[in-house]
Amino acid sequence: MIRQLRSLAELRAACGDDDLVMWAAQRLSGGSRAWALGEAVVAGSPGVSRHDRLAVWGDASSAVALVRHALGELGPTYRPLGEVELVRQVAGKLEGVREAGEFSWMSLSGDRLPSAVAGDVGWLDDGAAEEVTRLLAADAPHSYAVPGAPGVRRWAGVRVDGVLAAVAADAWPAPTVGLLAGVATRASLRGRGLGGLVCGWVSRELVASYGRAALMVDDANVAAIGVYERLGYRRRRLLAAYVA
Repeated sequence: MIRQLRSLAELRAACGDDDLVMWAAQRLSGGSRAWALGEAVVAGSPGVSRHDRLAVWGDASSAVALVRHALGELGPTYRPLGEVELVRQVAGKLEGVREAGEFSWMSLSGDRLPSAVAGDVGWLDDGAAEEVTRLLAADAPHSYAVPGAPGVRRWAGVRVDGVLAAVAADAWPAPTVGLLAGVATRASLRGRGLGGLVCGWVSRELVASYGRAALMVDDANVAAIGVYERLGYRRRRLLAAYVA
């Protein structure tokens, strides 16, 4: 029987504290919901990282029934995501659910923290929002995180000769998982390790605040994946789906 999980403690026990599921559930409030069946769990939240997302975890046969139930409860705007083979099986058995694309989820826990960074990195004040917006527009125009967007909490950056050179955001955090987003380096200053510097600093801040850090990255972005792996992030290949 499908059961609704009404607390983060219930969810944690059901999914083994899986960081993707715990992040997708956010606070299990404000429209976020989660369910379990057998050895499978789904958790979804509206408007998290710019989409209505539904994380899928566990046994594929039970996950099919759970995703069908969740989409019926939450609506067709929700996008199932989870490990590639699991979501592929779910999409193959649910009419109208189609594969969207693969990407990677990378996570970092306190036992793999990057070394403390040397450099003038820190949280930016609200007055820097326009600078961040211009940097993203020029050098990371597809960033989901932008200043002022719902769920984007704060920005960190590093300057070179007074010019904002690289940034990253604390965005859409869950109580036990902080998300690193909005990573960008000014094109004219690339190759100096500034992006890695900011990401390492923000990663430590996220782990200190939430216990874990995570991020999403395109599989084709090999350079970024290498930076994150050197910082201690572990990679999981995911597949997203959608309701046609």
